[in-house]
Amino acid sequence: MIRLIPSSEVDECVSMPDAIAAVATAHRRLAARTAAAPAPSSVAAPGSDAQFLGMSAVDSVSGLASMKFLADIPANRERALPTQRSMIMVSSLHGAPLALIDGGAVTRIRTAAASAVATDALARPDARVLGLIGAGVLAEAHLEAISLVRSLTRVVIWSRTAERAGSLAAVLSQRGIPTTVVGSARDAVEQSDIVCTLTPSREPVLEGAWLRPGQHVNAVGAPPRADHREVDSEAVRRARVILDTRSAALAESGDVLIPLREGSIDEAHLGPELGEVLLGITPGRRHLDEITLFNSLGSGLQDLALASLLVSAHPAAEPRGTAA
Repeated sequence: MIRLIPSSEVDECVSMPDAIAAVATAHRRLAARTAAAPAPSSVAAPGSDAQFLGMSAVDSVSGLASMKFLADIPANRERALPTQRSMIMVSSLHGAPLALIDGGAVTRIRTAAASAVATDALARPDARVLGLIGAGVLAEAHLEAISLVRSLTRVVIWSRTAERAGSLAAVLSQRGIPTTVVGSARDAVEQSDIVCTLTPSREPVLEGAWLRPGQHVNAVGAPPRADHREVDSEAVRRARVILDTRSAALAESGDVLIPLREGSIDEAHLGPELGEVLLGITPGRRHLDEITLFNSLGSGLQDLALASLLVSAHPAAEPRGTAA
């Protein structure tokens, strides 16, 4: 029987520490080639800005495979609807369907978990101030995740919507977390050791000229489109860029494809995948003054990592003798 797992069950069953551990393991397996996550396939809807993506992954250790169906529809913002919605199908390696999962909570949790894994591997050990550019649903999740890998003393928030930034700051202050709302993205960058860009921007919200030696950036929010980006070419040029998956970055990340097209960098400038750093195949941060940037597109393997936690918690019997 196929399990139907709503977002509420994901929130109840998957803790952030478990998600961080699962995502780190997934990236190690990708680097060790016991798991695979090819670049997403995509199709655009004719006469529309809607794009539909398939994000597949397979893990020979867990014995599971998955496919995430992601709808990226910018025009939904004008309809007061989510711009991205998704569902994740999970099967055994024998092809038996096991679960269909609402992708919303999985995406939010695994995205923040991946940023925490990258921050732990790349940020300076003494990094204490977290800057959040964007105050939407990913912001609180990122604070929760990154506070598990660094001892934060302050959070700095900037959002194009001042009301949203103020609301998030109020929530964090009630929890005893020192929080400052600033008037510009530049202020947030200049006051922070770790910066997370969490916006669906088409144009850069972070400029490389603002960065100082030793900072770490998680570039997270830009949609998977070759003409969308949150960080400018100078930021990419100045940083050691770590990729979640190289194939996806070169297929759909405007953050790296635009500077490549401009000639600001060449492909050799792009550093290793995160899993290669975690396995010690190659270094992440090479010295304390280096600027590091995690190019976070999201991966079907990250989705599968959380799906594996859910399926393992409530395994279903695999049907036998059933023809497709």
